[in-house]
Amino acid sequence: MLNRNEIVIVDCPRDAIQGMKEMISAEKKANHINNLLKSNLFDCIDFGSFVSPQAIPQMADTKDVLDKLVLNETKLLAIVVNERGVLEACSFDKITYLGYPFSISEVFQKRNTKSTMEESFEKLKNIVEISKKHAKIPVVYISMAFGNPYGEIWNIELVFEWIKKIADLGVVEFSLADTTGEANNVQIKELFEACIQKFPNIQIGAHFHSEKTSSLDKIKTAFEAGCRKFDGAFLGFGGCPFANNEMVGNIPTEDLLRYFNRGSNEQILELQTSFKNMIA
Repeated sequence: MLNRNEIVIVDCPRDAIQGMKEMISAEKKANHINNLLKSNLFDCIDFGSFVSPQAIPQMADTKDVLDKLVLNETKLLAIVVNERGVLEACSFDKITYLGYPFSISEVFQKRNTKSTMEESFEKLKNIVEISKKHAKIPVVYISMAFGNPYGEIWNIELVFEWIKKIADLGVVEFSLADTTGEANNVQIKELFEACIQKFPNIQIGAHFHSEKTSSLDKIKTAFEAGCRKFDGAFLGFGGCPFANNEMVGNIPTEDLLRYFNRGSNEQILELQTSFKNMIA
């Protein structure tokens, strides 16, 4: 995904459905993801995760889904949160990217991975090492990058500090994640401009959770601030089940495709229908 000039769009069916209580079959998931792959509209698909099935039951069949996928040039990304998960993910040739959610909120890191920030950083060291050994590319999501609802200290210097520490491990792919929908346009502009200027040799993408009414403004603001990689989910579904009582959905993938003039309206509507069929 490391391309600092072209737009990179990542669709995230994993993030869209991970918190759904009604279980979706592996066949339905694979049918939809194969439709995403066949469309050739995406650079990468965040398709599943190798995490505890007790924590995220909806992702317990990630291996079964993966077996049913027909790959083309579009790459696959899977989320991992520990050494066991990364070793399992590394056994599959179909996967190119391994995503790790690193929170700069102590409260949320404990909720999300049952670890402190320092413990999570130690895990990340091993995950990066294992990933590279198996020719996988680590992608780190800086969770709570725009603040959090827990009353903890947040500032741009904190974001800088952790990006630098993680980049020093050899990570060149990042996304600034607005896990609970805290970001406003002023913050987005300021943070992306500052990070892109300070870290010119890494790619810094946007993983926004947002109300649908403000999603286009956030896309536009981040793009004008220099961001060239964006995550989304169809119909704005999803959000993190460990964040707040009320999950804030993802940026709608439709908004990204239309804003960046990728794909026809007919293609977008077909993929919306595919997503609806998956969750029906």
